[in-house]
Amino acid sequence: MYNDLLHALPNVFALTNFIAVVIGVIAGIVVGAMPGLSATMAISVLVPFTFGLEPLVALGLMAGIYNGAMYGGAIPAVLLRIPGTPAAVATTFDGYPMAQRGEGGFALQVAVVSSSIGGIASAFALMLLAPPLSRVTLLFGPSEVFWVAVFGLASIIFLLGGNPVKGLISACFGVFVSVIGSDPIFGNDRFTFGRLEMLDGINIVILLVGLYALPPVIDLLETPLKTDGVNSSKLGTESIWKALPRMKSYWKTWLRGSLIGIWIGILPGAGGSMAAFMSYNEARRTSKTPETWGEGEPEGVAAAEVANNADTASALIPALTLGIPGTAVAAVMLGGLLVHGLQPGPMLFRDNPDIVFGFMWQFLFGAILLVLLGGSLATNSFARLLNLPRPLLGAVIIVLMLIGVYTIHGRMFDVYLMLGFGAIGWVMDRLKFPLPPVVLGLILGGFAEENLRLALRIGRGDPMILFQNTTSLILVALTIAVIVGPTLKRRYFDSRMKM
Repeated sequence: MYNDLLHALPNVFALTNFIAVVIGVIAGIVVGAMPGLSATMAISVLVPFTFGLEPLVALGLMAGIYNGAMYGGAIPAVLLRIPGTPAAVATTFDGYPMAQRGEGGFALQVAVVSSSIGGIASAFALMLLAPPLSRVTLLFGPSEVFWVAVFGLASIIFLLGGNPVKGLISACFGVFVSVIGSDPIFGNDRFTFGRLEMLDGINIVILLVGLYALPPVIDLLETPLKTDGVNSSKLGTESIWKALPRMKSYWKTWLRGSLIGIWIGILPGAGGSMAAFMSYNEARRTSKTPETWGEGEPEGVAAAEVANNADTASALIPALTLGIPGTAVAAVMLGGLLVHGLQPGPMLFRDNPDIVFGFMWQFLFGAILLVLLGGSLATNSFARLLNLPRPLLGAVIIVLMLIGVYTIHGRMFDVYLMLGFGAIGWVMDRLKFPLPPVVLGLILGGFAEENLRLALRIGRGDPMILFQNTTSLILVALTIAVIVGPTLKRRYFDSRMKM
């Protein structure tokens, strides 16, 4: 299978594929640099425009945006103490104090180099770990695949944090959306309400754009962000190549942060924020001068940024092999795969090796391009983006969303449906209902139903076929552990506190 990885490399150097990654990285940095926007929203808006593109071109854009946005969040975090993305919160601790004393340029250079190193490590982890895991999952039958889907839903519900009941409601909503349309076996209409447009089900792109792109844009229009502006001529910049020797002492922090980020990325529901905080705390704990942290320590910026970027490609390891995304962005990218007829799971590696391994190479090149593009431009050009009026930006994004959704089938019904999902997403966001379980419910709902019905047909209607092999029992045990684990852990710590 690693031979397929090498065979896919020449495809990545095709001009259109390479340009797609470059454009994606630049667009990602721009999106990440704008507080209130995110890689999730950007990819959601992008997906409808990729229908006419080759799969690798579309995936290259997504990989570039993901890499770029994770670094782009550091720009306002350093310059304004406003994290551009949730994962950049830890970057503000030392990045902003550095900017206050005229070292904002160096802080951004540390951030971009650290982000690039974390992204490269994450891409290599994806290349090394995903192929053998996919080979194992090829041995799964319908029963095992059903339990993988159940385990994925349980993981995102109970490990995401917050209220598990709200997570369960979100997942059930996603599963409900997944069954809308014609029954795949008997052909009966399900929840179509007499609309012919719904016979084929709900297009995942419509749901993604509505849930993830519209609510943050409404926030941009509702509460325009006011900043003091940034004078990029006073950042204290120098050539990134001259700054590199000053960073050589951070290699231990980069190594430790990369490992933390990769591990956190693989865990469903953890995300870059947790990785950044864990890496920052561990680096501070092992530092010889912990008292300087929080007052402008460059190594603090390195620790946070290397970990949140090491979380990117590694979050796709369970997503590509099992269909279980580790983060919200990974869930949206799964939707992008489905749009191009690529079903996440072990069959993806068997049937489309050139595409899936080419996608991995694009992640690697996207991480490398961060230094070349972000290092030379971020301290000047991208910093000026912080002065753009938010209402204007929101209006442009809404127009792109409407055009993108309309072009899917060329009908206004899809636009109305997207606006409806947008309203639902906005309400869910206000009520603190998590959105990733909705997307995962839509992706895994039909997948679970299909394999459950197939398993029952093989077992002639006997439900015990779902429990008749060791792999299924292991997956059932893991699912139960995910459900009851957080409760047992909380009770354990409560009992320790009372002692």
